[in-house]
Order: sequence, then structure tokens, then C-alpha cells
Amino acid sequence: MPRRLALTSLLCAWLCASGAMLDMAQAVAWARMFAGYAGTESVAAAARDTFDPAKPCRLCVAVKAAREATGNSSPSAPAPALEKLVLAMEDTGYFVGQSEKGRWPDAPTSTAPSRGEAVPLPPPKSTA
Repeated sequence: MPRRLALTSLLCAWLCASGAMLDMAQAVAWARMFAGYAGTESVAAAARDTFDPAKPCRLCVAVKAAREATGNSSPSAPAPALEKLVLAMEDTGYFVGQSEKGRWPDAPTSTAPSRGEAVPLPPPKSTA
């Protein structure tokens, strides 16, 4: 149980830090607006009225205000570095993957002794 609680807390912290909570709140607002409009209008008209920027609900207004508040108070991105950051040393030598064309060396001649007489065979077996 403590591990599940820790993971749930970590997930909630990550969602809050990344701004996904505002996206979820906006989705809930749209779902509630669509359900409200769909009770009295057709589905196409309910969808059109749900996403009409001239008709925001209280939750949509609150989400928009929260987005503007976090957008203005968020830290600015650091200025780009003027010099290049070297993460790994790179060798400047060039690799050439070509072999030198040449001849194979001549194989030495074999001086092994050769047999001059016939190979001895075992005597034939009698079938009697």
C-alpha cells in the first residue's frame, strides 16, 4: 500500500508540474458543457456550442485564467549558450577503409616424400 500511495502522489505531482491538470480540467468542462447542451439540442449543435469561444462556462474561464497566470509567472528559458558544449572528445583523424592492392606471397613448394611402391592391402578372406 505505501508504494501505491507513493506512485499516486508522484503521478499527481508530475501532472500538476507539467500543466496536464489544466488540460484535464478543460476536458471535464467540455464534457459537462456537451452533456448540458446535448439534453436540449442535436449532437452537432451541442458540439458546435460546446467549442464556441463566445460561450465559455465558469470552469473554462477559470482554466483560461489559470493558464494565463502560469504563463506569466513561469521562469523564462535560459539564453542559448554562445559556445559549443563538448560532450565527448572526437578524433579528427580520417578512417580510410581501403586495403592496399597487392599480390599474395608465393606458397613454398612442398618437399614431402612420395611413396613409390604399392600400398599394402590385407590378404583376401576365404569364403570356404
